[in-house]
Amino acid sequence: MPPTTAASASRRRSARLRREYLYRKSLASTESSSYEAKRRIRDALSQGKALPTELRASYDAHKDDIDHEDSKHASNANHVDDEYGDAGHSDPRVCVTTSRGPSSRLRQFAKEMKILVPNSTRVNRGSHRVDELVSVCKESDFTDLVVLQETRGEPDGMIICHLPLGPTAYFTLNGSVLRHDLEGGAAPMSEAYPHVIVDNFNTDLGRRVGNILKCLFPIPKVDARRVVTFSNDGNDHISFRHHVYSKKTSGGNGTTDDVALFEVGPRFEMRLYQIKLGTLEMKDAENEYVLKPYMNTASKRTVL
Repeated sequence: MPPTTAASASRRRSARLRREYLYRKSLASTESSSYEAKRRIRDALSQGKALPTELRASYDAHKDDIDHEDSKHASNANHVDDEYGDAGHSDPRVCVTTSRGPSSRLRQFAKEMKILVPNSTRVNRGSHRVDELVSVCKESDFTDLVVLQETRGEPDGMIICHLPLGPTAYFTLNGSVLRHDLEGGAAPMSEAYPHVIVDNFNTDLGRRVGNILKCLFPIPKVDARRVVTFSNDGNDHISFRHHVYSKKTSGGNGTTDDVALFEVGPRFEMRLYQIKLGTLEMKDAENEYVLKPYMNTASKRTVL
């Protein structure tokens, strides 16, 4: 197939997938209304109360759905869950790259992120535009694109774009410590698939962010001794740590006497400031979440 024909076919496929995604999204409000009606019916029946007047006419229409509704719909799942609906069926493939003209420190950080995330590939950005980068990643069947950014040689930004339809999450980075900067030196980097700990993400948005982060990693083996941790400190600042551990056993019963923990690195702090319902090159994509300046002074505005 000539290159121009292949490119046209790829664009048509992307347009078709986007139309399907927007159609599912348009159904969300209708499904939400139906869910709310069924929830109110369930509450009334469980409490032995009369049905609300406005729901009596629709009770027969909802009765079968209420009786046979599956667990996914019962949890009020909506269109955003479909983006990661196939997570776990196959291992993710992640493309790691940087902003244009990266410093030596950012290049080293990108190398460590490539080793950190299994099944990832580091790509030199060169002069490629964002739309070209996303298009190549889609054609190469990458599931995620990670773009690392810097200011004056210090890594200060990370963009995680899920492919082929989004979402795209934007994080600030601070306090980045590369492996060779760790006190006492870093432990050897294991290639085993790590266990992922997502701690203190309690809100709907927090669980959404936790899902974006943990789906970068494939499912590990039970006996893997490598752990990556994303921990929310309660103020929406996410601490990232990477460790390996070893166990020492003694006695005939194989009981564990001691567990030794070794930091592998890198180490950094993250903060979410935007989620867009689309891929990185979509300038007009709808915002799912944006950090507003006035939210910084409101003590109750912890969104994760």
